[in-house]
Amino acid sequence: QVQLVESGGGLVQAGGSLRLSCAASGGTLSSYAMGWFRQAPGKEREFVAAITWSGGITYYKGSVKGLFTISRDNAKNTVYLEMNRLKPEDTAVYFCAAGLAIHGGTLAGITYWGKGTPVTVSS
Repeated sequence: QVQLVESGGGLVQAGGSLRLSCAASGGTLSSYAMGWFRQAPGKEREFVAAITWSGGITYYKGSVKGLFTISRDNAKNTVYLEMNRLKPEDTAVYFCAAGLAIHGGTLAGITYWGKGTPVTVSS
């Protein structure tokens, strides 16, 4: 059973940056496509970014393209989300997920979820 643990969230001013990490235990992430999702208060969880198992292809929600970067280090069993020029509307709990593939521009066949790390962007 793979467990995913996110870290790196916190409070940041608008225009600032944060780097989220998602570390896996109990198994290897190297055979999974990985993704980041977020859920703002009162809203549904939404896709943010995804990366193929090799790290060769990435996908992003349109509004974060060019601002956020997803990456992975399979040797460290960790996935990252670098977030730059943060805006108050980026405030949410950020979750990482492991899935079977990327389909339709999002992570599909999600097998594991982390419990999330909160990000608050102040104006």
